[in-house]
Amino acid sequence: METHLADFIRHTTAGREAEEILRRCVHCGFCTATCPTYQLLGDELDGPRGRIYLIKQVLEGTAPTEKTRLHLDRCLTCRSCESTCPSGVHYSRLLDIGREVVERKVPRSGGDAMMRGALKTLLPRPTLFGAAMKLGQSVRLMLPGALRAKVPPLSSAGPAPHRAHARKMIALAGCVQPSMYPNINGATRRVLDRLGIEMIEARGAGCCGAVRLHLNEAEGARDDARRNIDAWWPLLEAGAEHVVTTASGCGTQVVEYAHLLQEDPDYATKSARVVLATRDVSEVILAEADALKALLAACPPLAEAQRPLAFHSPCSLQHGLKIRGTIEALLVAAGYTLTPVADSHLCCGSAGTYSVLQPEISQRLQANKLHALSAGRPAAIASANVGCIAHLGSGTELPVRHWIELLDARFSA
Repeated sequence: METHLADFIRHTTAGREAEEILRRCVHCGFCTATCPTYQLLGDELDGPRGRIYLIKQVLEGTAPTEKTRLHLDRCLTCRSCESTCPSGVHYSRLLDIGREVVERKVPRSGGDAMMRGALKTLLPRPTLFGAAMKLGQSVRLMLPGALRAKVPPLSSAGPAPHRAHARKMIALAGCVQPSMYPNINGATRRVLDRLGIEMIEARGAGCCGAVRLHLNEAEGARDDARRNIDAWWPLLEAGAEHVVTTASGCGTQVVEYAHLLQEDPDYATKSARVVLATRDVSEVILAEADALKALLAACPPLAEAQRPLAFHSPCSLQHGLKIRGTIEALLVAAGYTLTPVADSHLCCGSAGTYSVLQPEISQRLQANKLHALSAGRPAAIASANVGCIAHLGSGTELPVRHWIELLDARFSA
């Protein structure tokens, strides 16, 4: 794609990256075939190719409008188009650049600005969000149906392991997961403990930065990354093997730290090391396959009614982290029978804050995904990302759990 970027961005790092990405695009349109919003809305401007043209026009000097911003807002950043693209167009990075420019040129106002400001203030602060979630859980039965669906029942992390191990890995606690689903990291601790690994948390770490980045506050996301690196660094220096993420959305953000901080002389080298050390929990467990096999051999077989399981692979897992088939293989090894799921590459509609900011599209995607997941009559649904678990769980009576909880339950039976 030929480009003629405007002076305001041409000689910046963002401009050079955008130009390289734009020039990779060959207009083939393969991306539209796997874009959830294009499939629903049928509008070229609500597909990756159309949005690329919009961003190109803005970067070349065309004044954006609220309509431009709307089409960019409607993107889920699911990155399915990146998995499909034969030319290797890094669409998600171009979208971040385009959104940030459009946000500056077309400032938000009214309820939209207030809602986004509230999300950026509340979600990345675990203490503040945790207090709000605890309050909501305490009056959950009295909440209106739509709000009650977004507030899971109060739960605990379960028993904590008491053994110390020479092998240690750092857990990313995250921002909303500890208060919404504390048992995800609780289950991870117990599973890793059985594998001879101690999972530790770093005091001072918090939100991975994805919330702020995708709400067009890139500098806030960089601040989150710097804070986490500062918290993790002493533990990595002391011999911790990996930073372990149990939410694939967070993992996708952490592996971008080196890119986010490439121009920061104090963090460029450290961020690169953190990226190299980061692992999704499925990668950690797969690396312990022999020990896992021995543990599973000692477990009683699953009851027939418990075996059918539908696995929802989050976009951040399959398109962001490029992890495909790993968790499915681990679940089969644990005795589950995976039911078929049509269009498993398509987004469920959660996408971080998308379900709040674009509820109509999000709910349509949720309905489509739940129809696909329930078609094989599973006993439960498993996923690998807290946002997907909450979103899917709000629309079905089937249990929706993190897959690591199911593995933990096998050992605890």
